[in-house]
Amino acid sequence: MTKAMSGQKIVKPSAENLVSAAKAAGKKGPPPVHLWNPPFCGDLDMRIARDGTWWYLGTPMGRKELVKLFSSIIRKDGDDYFLVTPVEKVGITVDDAPFVAVDFEVSGTGSDQTLTFTTQVDDTAEAGPDHPIRVARDPETGEPSPYVLIRANLEALIDRKSFYRLVDIGCHENVEGTSWFGVWSGGKFFPIIASAELGES
Repeated sequence: MTKAMSGQKIVKPSAENLVSAAKAAGKKGPPPVHLWNPPFCGDLDMRIARDGTWWYLGTPMGRKELVKLFSSIIRKDGDDYFLVTPVEKVGITVDDAPFVAVDFEVSGTGSDQTLTFTTQVDDTAEAGPDHPIRVARDPETGEPSPYVLIRANLEALIDRKSFYRLVDIGCHENVEGTSWFGVWSGGKFFPIIASAELGES
């Protein structure tokens, strides 16, 4: 994580300051975090666990409205995650993805099917070319970790029950000469696993 430049006046980051700035910035819609370039003010003892729980100073944050507020000002620069306001930028820890997709709705069928995901902080994203689904495989165990892009370069880990539902509505399609099992959404087919690995073609 990049540290603040030496000699620069440092304002110790605090959740309280971020709350005030985020509320002010979000009064007229989603905060345009991609447009802001404030100074880096250090790291905050805030962590998003793999299950989507937010922790602050070692304690889980129980107020959903507060979590939603913080989630509105997340930005990913490179491999690092930050909370960004017009006046400060602080580093946070993200164990896996900043969001968890806890449910989805299905409309249509076949290649006309659309999957609309909802996260633990009530963001929604319609999977398709602009919000792709991808599946990462653990190189040692082969266990899949499915993700869907929520906004900018911020993904949601699709939770286990939702992934099982995706598998239930999946189908086999030919992708560049190879049969894959996956799902359709928004006019695009998203491969999950090679059909050969399932014993089907």
